[in-house]
Amino acid sequence: MGEMEYFPGPDPKDYYYLDGLNDTGLLEHCDDSDWPISFSLLPILYMMVFVLGLSGNGVVIFTVWRAKPRRRPADTYIGNLALADLAFVVTLPLWAAYTALRFHWPFGSALCKLSSYLVLLNMFASVFCLSCLSLDRYLAIVHSLSSSRLRSRATMLASLAIIWLLAGLLALPALLLRDTQDRGNLTVCDMDFSSISSPQNEHFWMGGLSILTTVLGFLLPLLLMTVFYCFIGCKVTVHFQNVKKEDQKKKRLLKIIVTLVVVFAVCWLPFHLLKTIYFLSELEVVDISCTFQSLILRLHPYATCLAYINSCLNPFLYAFFDLRFRSQCFFLLGLKKVLHSQISNISSTMSVQTQKSEIPSVATKV
Repeated sequence: MGEMEYFPGPDPKDYYYLDGLNDTGLLEHCDDSDWPISFSLLPILYMMVFVLGLSGNGVVIFTVWRAKPRRRPADTYIGNLALADLAFVVTLPLWAAYTALRFHWPFGSALCKLSSYLVLLNMFASVFCLSCLSLDRYLAIVHSLSSSRLRSRATMLASLAIIWLLAGLLALPALLLRDTQDRGNLTVCDMDFSSISSPQNEHFWMGGLSILTTVLGFLLPLLLMTVFYCFIGCKVTVHFQNVKKEDQKKKRLLKIIVTLVVVFAVCWLPFHLLKTIYFLSELEVVDISCTFQSLILRLHPYATCLAYINSCLNPFLYAFFDLRFRSQCFFLLGLKKVLHSQISNISSTMSVQTQKSEIPSVATKV
């Protein structure tokens, strides 16, 4: 079996390479076998994410590309988010086959490296896009009159360049260190630290990379998004506190804000939590029972799958919840009747006071 990898690959055998741990006796007598149902259930889940992610992110990219004259900064971040998710979901059939074959990789070294790189690239690029999107919403709503320069096209393009450059650099270890390895009758796609570390120190490299991805790929972005959306929520609440006719719109805006942060946290927290507990126990920072170690081994691929699901939920959470963006999707897909219905519903709920204020743009920006 393979040590728990520092990035979210879909193979539980990749995460836990227990042979190297037997020297310390940490897991020598633990049951590290997988649940038999995992070999059939996980491929089905991967393919479901593939179908939903491919179609949903494809529609978002098409809509952003076709709506260039009316494209907002938020639309561009949404498009890049969809591009990162799309680049990842196209690799899922390979991981589904890998799992169904009981972790035998028949696709060669190049696809092993590339697929692993895209997994990690997606994790960083997606979360960085979400963080920039929350910052853009914060500037647009809380500092709408003074943030025009910060939300200019040049600033947006610079931020996107930084996002992809940083994500690409942070994902490089997967490209450089991941490779195919022969283990008995199986060829696995796993991390190999032999070129940079002795076997006795490999767990320090693995633990360091794991902590790095958790901090930069989850904790810090989640903190930023929570802070930004709290400020947005306070701004929206203050604006609507004396406008009784807008109570329903206030509740809808706040509900979307909470949903954005909660869904991100729910999808990624189990993966990062299990991974962190595993490496803390390996580094002897915490002491957990053998039974709990075995449970982590079996649950981790499902936590990883839950994180993958975020890639097919993003189009709905960050695009289809936006009334304007949804209308653009309907229009570009030729669903004019649905579009007219959306416009009628929006118009009927707008008060004269709201139409004259900046809040219509607020409703479409969250």
